Amino acid sequence: MSNIIELTALTKIFPGGIVAVDNLSLNIKEGEFVTLLGPSGCGKTTMLRLVAGFEIPTKGQISLAGEDVTELPPYQRQVNTVFQDYALFPHMTVAQNVGYGLRVAGIAKKDIGKQVSEALSMVDLLEKADNRPGQLSGGQKQRVALARALVRHPKVLLLDEPLSSLDANLRETMQIELKHLHQRLGLTFVLVTHDQTEAMVMSDRVVVMEEGRNVQSGTPTELYDHPASAYVANFLGNSNMIFGRVTAADKNGATIDFENGAVRSFLDGASLTLGEMASVSIRPEKIGFLVDGETAPEGFNVLTGTVHDCLFQGNVIRIEMNLDIGRDTPFFVEVHLRSTVSRSAIPQPGTRASVAIDPHCVSVFPADEPR
Repeated sequence: MSNIIELTALTKIFPGGIVAVDNLSLNIKEGEFVTLLGPSGCGKTTMLRLVAGFEIPTKGQISLAGEDVTELPPYQRQVNTVFQDYALFPHMTVAQNVGYGLRVAGIAKKDIGKQVSEALSMVDLLEKADNRPGQLSGGQKQRVALARALVRHPKVLLLDEPLSSLDANLRETMQIELKHLHQRLGLTFVLVTHDQTEAMVMSDRVVVMEEGRNVQSGTPTELYDHPASAYVANFLGNSNMIFGRVTAADKNGATIDFENGAVRSFLDGASLTLGEMASVSIRPEKIGFLVDGETAPEGFNVLTGTVHDCLFQGNVIRIEMNLDIGRDTPFFVEVHLRSTVSRSAIPQPGTRASVAIDPHCVSVFPADEPR
């Protein structure tokens, strides 16, 4: 697949010297679903506005389908944006809202009706064509906004936190609907969100941003299993983060010592420095309890501690432990209840417990600051 969007050394500096996007380069392939993920203020929305043409970069270049559009206004770019507040006209019907952009563009009236019907059919809202926005649910309003963006057949659909105002259940439903719509249309989707679940559920590729920079991009699985930094590990999913000193490190792994005990990692440790402090990241669901006197598989790390609390979350018990490693850092283990794991086997608060951790599931990074 060829690149539909090419961003080269893109920089956006606002008055007062505020750097929103910092020398960022990124290519997006035709038909890809890419999510820009990060906390508020990381530059992701500014990036989207630069692509849409609502902002002009301080430096750098934006190409769309091989054309330099850096200086072009929004209406001359083959992109459309879906905003988080929908921006529907309350006095217009659904059909009129969807057809508004076509009327402004001077499309013949006889053609507008057909194109509006096709767009509403894409989002399963043809029967609501004569309704007004006030008669629709939040999810239906979102789909009208999508239809309005799709009706002009853009090369790229930009989505600016489109699900943020929906309740949790409807948000999950719309995540699946958006993913299926992307698969059906084959358009390029670029989504901005701070919601890690949205990013992982819908995206072909996730771009994690920090302070206007792309700190890591890859498939959701790649980023979750092999984060490039403690920042990515913490932002994309839950992760235990504990700190120790590097006593061995090379491309085949690393050993991190604590005041009491150590852990080994079989992931690349070439970026670590012997004798320096390091951050150890372990996903809660990658940890196994050793119950009824069972022993850990050969080569696994074993840590011991005291169970502090058990948090019931339906089919998951989230257990907080205080480890015996000499550091007062909460350590969480997630146990998925199933036929072979009953609640009675879960260690209770105040009891001693041991956990087993596969070295392939231990990520290690240089510590963010001396500890």
